[in-house]
Amino acid sequence: MTALLTSTTYTVDPWDPGYGVARGDELDGRESTATLDLDLETPAVRWRPVTPAGGALPGSILFLDGVRRIDARIWVHGDDPEPQPGVVASLAAGLVRCDGAAQLVDVAVDRSLYAATGGDIETRHARYTFRQTPGGLDKLTLGVQGRLAALEVELANSWRSTSDVEDDLLVVDGPLRGRTHLARTVGYVKTHQKSYLGPDQAAVVAALEPGQRSPVFGMGTTWHRLSWYLRLPGASAAPWSATVRLECSAELTTDEAVALADITARVLPGMASTPHKDPRAPQNLIPIGGLERQLRHRLGDASLLYRSLRGALGG
Repeated sequence: MTALLTSTTYTVDPWDPGYGVARGDELDGRESTATLDLDLETPAVRWRPVTPAGGALPGSILFLDGVRRIDARIWVHGDDPEPQPGVVASLAAGLVRCDGAAQLVDVAVDRSLYAATGGDIETRHARYTFRQTPGGLDKLTLGVQGRLAALEVELANSWRSTSDVEDDLLVVDGPLRGRTHLARTVGYVKTHQKSYLGPDQAAVVAALEPGQRSPVFGMGTTWHRLSWYLRLPGASAAPWSATVRLECSAELTTDEAVALADITARVLPGMASTPHKDPRAPQNLIPIGGLERQLRHRLGDASLLYRSLRGALGG
């Protein structure tokens, strides 16, 4: 069966789906010039490395991550004389709880067709749910990314609705955009594709010792959040090699954001990875690296799914 709509057929594009897929840290793959409030926690002229304050730690740390893979690009042949592009993708999201030991507590897998028109696709090894997504290839890719973000939110909300821990901390791998409404949540950004700070503040970040953070500052681009930099142990000679940026909702007060920043500076450095275990060490935290491996396995065999799609669609 190719589709639920009898007038619709598909052709699988032979081009390797691994090429041309957007992989930016931000959901839109780019970010406009940021407006900054550097005086939020500390006046910009008095920025210094911050050693986190003591206090109670969360009852558990949750790590939320997702992976995506384009299984095939297709052409949708409908009533219009010109075929429309479509993307067939497999997604997996997972949640790990750390409260002395790391435990995978939930995983969700989603396989979907993203196109302006069409229907569900049934193959020998998988069923792809049709998700109407108007627009060209860029919009289809954004549709995939948006669906993954929604899947991650569903997992977090489901777990928290049944958990008896009311003071957990949720660490989302990547920017927090689209998930800022989640309580007690920070976004964890491993790479620095943009330079946000001025020279004086950037020098403070470069001077951080392991376990220290920068002051909290406000950041506005196409969306607003509060942010800070954190130094992990295990730096190499590369600039900022062990430095990550974290962010939280701009709806929080400065005191609430500072408390979150201090907690991350106390708990995350101890979870930094090492080069012999992870080529993205130390930024790719051990729970996140383990979760990513599990999720990629759950996506299934890419070649098998591709052949099933071509067999089902006659491509």
